[in-house]
Amino acid sequence: MAENDEDTLAAAQRRVEEVLLGGRREYTRGEVCAKAGVPLERAMSLWRALGFATVGDDEVVFTESDAETLRMTDELMSAGILEPELATATARMLGQHLSRLAEWEVDVLRGVLAANPELLTDERQLGRLVERLVPDLERMHNFAWRRHLAAYAGRALAAPGDIESRSQVVGFADMVGFTTRTRRADEAELVRLVDRFDLVTAEVVAENHGRIVKMLGDEVLFVVDDPEHGAEIALRLLERAAAEPELPALRAGLAYGRVLSRFGDVYGSVVNIASRLTSAARPGTVLVDKGLANALVDAAHFTTRSRRPVSVRGYSRLRHSVLRRAGTEPAGLVDLVQQRAADLLGLGVDEEEDEGMPSIELHPDDERRARKRRRR
Repeated sequence: MAENDEDTLAAAQRRVEEVLLGGRREYTRGEVCAKAGVPLERAMSLWRALGFATVGDDEVVFTESDAETLRMTDELMSAGILEPELATATARMLGQHLSRLAEWEVDVLRGVLAANPELLTDERQLGRLVERLVPDLERMHNFAWRRHLAAYAGRALAAPGDIESRSQVVGFADMVGFTTRTRRADEAELVRLVDRFDLVTAEVVAENHGRIVKMLGDEVLFVVDDPEHGAEIALRLLERAAAEPELPALRAGLAYGRVLSRFGDVYGSVVNIASRLTSAARPGTVLVDKGLANALVDAAHFTTRSRRPVSVRGYSRLRHSVLRRAGTEPAGLVDLVQQRAADLLGLGVDEEEDEGMPSIELHPDDERRARKRRRR
């Protein structure tokens, strides 16, 4: 690249940065803290939580907007609205989610520049383009944030008790054979595959009042309050995938019980059980734990059929059932033989025996070995 081209590109980069940051870099970290009236240690803790590297004492990195935001955050903490630990956790969550959004939006901008290379040679035109785009993007962000805030606030205020820990359906669904497919496909094909999977899951989960917690490459994790909605999401995902030529078969696992929600993520044994059931499911099937099977007993549109417990990581006897739509149960010989064998071996669900017991009966391996030694 010629020296003039490098100078032009550097000038364009500086112009874009000024527009995005709302001004030039003017302050070192000591200067911005003094201007905001915030201790250096607290400011740098928030800076790192947002996902930015520590800067040197003499580096001129911060803008007037940085000082204003730092001052506002400190005022919220001083007023008791934000505890210091909560402020750091909030900054970490914002940094993780918004960095992904920023990466996607920069990729979009790169596509525009690739189609219009003349913009890179004229920093004023490029600056005007960014100045026009940023307010529109901000309005889109604000609209989506307020809509989600209103929806979640409505659910939280209407729900009695602890809003961080309540009973929910947790579900996983993943693409079967994705790893093998990635070895054979080129990048463009993988992009189409992942984009299509993301689109289908977003539509199905939203249509049935659920929430996507996160996309994990070839897998989606979602939660929903109503058991029937959870069952519908899982089955609809499998049906949509079967009808989509670009998508491989899916498999899913669902569990129902108390879930801890923290900064948009979910934790607890219910999450672990749903994940393990997904790993144990065959292509095109949905496995559910006993808690969800019980919750669906009176559901007119779904049926569950218990299966013999499986041994998975963390659970030596994980009780589960196969979920299907009502009227679609297979009458095959293998299915009937498996169910009969489970009944004869005493592995079916015994409602009297299990009344009041946890939905999953756990037998750690060390306890089982101890019982064997005592019998000897």
